[in-house]
Amino acid sequence: MADSWKNGKAYDQFMGRWSKRVSEEFLTWFLAPMGQTWLDIGCGTGNITRGILNTSQPANILSIDSSLAFIIHAKKTITDPLVNFSVCYAQNLSLRSKAMDAVVSGLVLNFVPQPEEAIAEMVRVSKQGGKIGAFVWDYADGMQFLRYFWDAAIAVDPDAAAYDEGSRFPVCQDGQLARMFQVAGIRQIVAKAIEIKTEFKNFDDYWQPFLSNVGAAPNYISRLGKNKIQKLEAYLRNSLPIHPNGSISLLARAWAVKGIV
Repeated sequence: MADSWKNGKAYDQFMGRWSKRVSEEFLTWFLAPMGQTWLDIGCGTGNITRGILNTSQPANILSIDSSLAFIIHAKKTITDPLVNFSVCYAQNLSLRSKAMDAVVSGLVLNFVPQPEEAIAEMVRVSKQGGKIGAFVWDYADGMQFLRYFWDAAIAVDPDAAAYDEGSRFPVCQDGQLARMFQVAGIRQIVAKAIEIKTEFKNFDDYWQPFLSNVGAAPNYISRLGKNKIQKLEAYLRNSLPIHPNGSISLLARAWAVKGIV
């Protein structure tokens, strides 16, 4: 099942505002030396790339993504000459072997048809002693704002279960990413759960990004008729923990792993 990733601005409103926060936490934990050459695999709209520029004084960064729309959006917002953007697939990197000091991939390996091939490519392009890291959302249990959505969607329409990221992506299960790193021969592996708050000003701030047609949940909604969308919205209004002032505060968890080649 293919998810739609063709609108960078819509992505930033739906998921990008949260991926920015988790990327910052990941890079603080990843702790690569200053002055490194970096590869950002699945850069999306540029949150990790931006974080590397802000924290790591990189020698240069190559940021790749399979979505041309995301690359175009990222180029508009990141103009630092240290960054080069390219459209490329994670499982077939157009780089020579042992080229990069630090290789990272954030929130993308679950969308790669064979994530183990992408990890093997991460190892191939890393210098001996280079640092590798990745993280994915815990869709099954830890992404509360999506869990509320899918539980509501399945209650209204049992067919929604086929779209639920919580059951679609085995790599997003606890410990799975670390096991893949181990199989790939990566050393000194350390795993960590990263949690952030996802705070919404009101129900509309929560709901409207789901209508963008960017990502699995919006893609699912785009297939519904008006009546089912209204039922889904009503179900969510009744099930979400909405504070007296109208705001909604939930947690989002990502599984992170790092190691040495």
